[in-house]
Amino acid sequence: MSFQNRKQTILRLLEEKEEVEVKEFAQLLNISEITIRRDLIQMASEGLLHRTHGGAMRLSLVQNPVTFSNKTTTNAEQKDKICRAAAQFIQEGDIIFMDCGSTVFRLCPYIRHKKIKVITNSLPVVYELQGSSVSINLIGGELDVERQAIHGSIAEEHIKRYRANRAFIGVDGISPENGLSALSEKEASITLAMVAHSAQVYLLCDATKLGQDKYLQFAGLDIIHTLITDADLKKVKPYQDQGLQVICVE
Repeated sequence: MSFQNRKQTILRLLEEKEEVEVKEFAQLLNISEITIRRDLIQMASEGLLHRTHGGAMRLSLVQNPVTFSNKTTTNAEQKDKICRAAAQFIQEGDIIFMDCGSTVFRLCPYIRHKKIKVITNSLPVVYELQGSSVSINLIGGELDVERQAIHGSIAEEHIKRYRANRAFIGVDGISPENGLSALSEKEASITLAMVAHSAQVYLLCDATKLGQDKYLQFAGLDIIHTLITDADLKKVKPYQDQGLQVICVE
């Protein structure tokens, strides 16, 4: 198959699946991974797709970060309830941190009308809040395309220059025994930086995250002031027993 024919097939696959890994491309096209990597590099230089660490994604996903951020979001109704409750704690004039979590992102519609300042590393949050009453401070640093977020040491230094009234964060897992855990060291580092420079910390966490221990255990429960979740009272009791304030939404 010629490069031109492969190009059309690659674009068709990305249109159907939005994001495809190198190994899958190679199997579907019956070519080597070396060849497909070379094809993807060439197509990216032509502006036809966006290269990721493991393959490629449809260019429109990068151009519209909100769509990309939420293409795999689950438990949307529960997360919206959590965010409605969280928004009630935000006062006019507040300075708040918002991380790049999918639950935290869903806080945006409930704060657009507030005259506050948001400091964030999330491009989808910026995209959603632009043109609203919110003043935005975008954290600088290295772009993680897959997460549509800014990470790295420069980002952490940026955060350390500011003080916030509140931080709204998410995690990949939380348990009474081992505290907060993440799938990524860089996301854990950003979370810790935001927590260290906030007067109050709110963890927005749907019930599926409770009782979960993930790859990196990075902090104890004591860094959180309030857990807002859709979990039932029985499930949150072990966290309350450790002194954590918990708000359960229905």
